[in-house]
Amino acid sequence: MRPNLTPTPPGGAESDAAWSASIRFLHWVVATLIFTQFALGWLAVGWRLSPTKINLFVWHKSVGILILALVLIRLLNRLTKPTPALPPDTPAWERIAARWSHALLYVLMIAMPLTGWVINSAAGIPFRIFWQVPLPALMAPDKHTADIAALVHFALGVALAGLLMLHIGAALRHHFVKRNSVLIRMLRARRTGS
Repeated sequence: MRPNLTPTPPGGAESDAAWSASIRFLHWVVATLIFTQFALGWLAVGWRLSPTKINLFVWHKSVGILILALVLIRLLNRLTKPTPALPPDTPAWERIAARWSHALLYVLMIAMPLTGWVINSAAGIPFRIFWQVPLPALMAPDKHTADIAALVHFALGVALAGLLMLHIGAALRHHFVKRNSVLIRMLRARRTGS
């Protein structure tokens, strides 16, 4: 007998409200770009000095600025759209953890591109987003600042990777262990008439 993987609310009704289409779209676009960033950053740092290495860094920095813009749009969108309630049986500690982990995700998604921008500015490297739009420098060139910003950027990257693993693990736990709609409602709109 095959197990039923359709989430069913334990002991009562659960909110079926889904995230808005714009929130879902921005969530998955930003998630895809962040994982692309990890790959681009790793490749750019490890690549031998060559035009390819420079191009990888241009892609990495450009996607970083794109993520910054999309996260700010997503944050504004999130503030104006209703947030679906967690299932009623969610314990208080889990609600607090969800609230703080989401807030920290936003902080990291904004801080990462900003520290990258600081690195680029302090290194005195002229840069055009996707080879087209000039990115203004935030400060005068300063090697010491560039080195510190690079360390902070790396540390934030490690923190973001860890928090993303926790976020993904929590979503999978909601779906496969707790068997509720928390993951489903970020994947599709609410079904009507059911």
